[in-house]
Amino acid sequence: MSNCTPVTTLFDTSAKLLSAVGPPVADPSLYRSLVGALQYLTFTRPDIAYAVQKTCLYMHDPCEPHFTAMKRILRYLKGTISDGLHITHSNKTTLTAYTDADWAGCPNTRHSTSGFAVFLGNNLISWPSKRQPTVSRSSAEAEYHSVANLVAKTIWIRNLILELHCLLNTATLVYWDNICAVRVFHVPSSHKYADIFTKCLPTSLFQDFKSSLNVHPHYVSTARGY
Repeated sequence: MSNCTPVTTLFDTSAKLLSAVGPPVADPSLYRSLVGALQYLTFTRPDIAYAVQKTCLYMHDPCEPHFTAMKRILRYLKGTISDGLHITHSNKTTLTAYTDADWAGCPNTRHSTSGFAVFLGNNLISWPSKRQPTVSRSSAEAEYHSVANLVAKTIWIRNLILELHCLLNTATLVYWDNICAVRVFHVPSSHKYADIFTKCLPTSLFQDFKSSLNVHPHYVSTARGY
């Protein structure tokens, strides 16, 4: 790490990782150990969740391009060593969630990648980057899978909050006699924060979304204004 050159982007947006390309890594155990450690770091660095998820797909048989991608994550972390997920006091208790799916994003299996971001008030409290278990026959099907997964997760979070005796604004999620009504809205591309969990993004958009997720150095305001 002391000799690596910092970078500002995690992946080359014009390239996709392929399995079984290039020579196998000399020490697969080192690759698995480093990627495993990076998985823990995603608990406080959601900005690297997509990149780490991609490198995890090849832990069974890593090749040199996968190792290079993993080392690029380390170089990115060196350049953003002071960044972290910030949780701030907020009077807002509304649950707001964003979701997206990259249809057939995996070049080998044609599986789609889902991601979502759940905010409680102004704070990001839940996020994944995960390959869908089945092949979707259309982009609409991939999106529906992603939305269904998000709704289930949001309901679980809401129930947990209610169990903790917290008051919850019902503008986003409302219950009547155990029937859940969820409002789904289309958002413009500039506000599709879940894209950061499903695909490679241009540097400027990546930085904007990263800030909107509340990942930034100490004492720096975010694009969402908090």
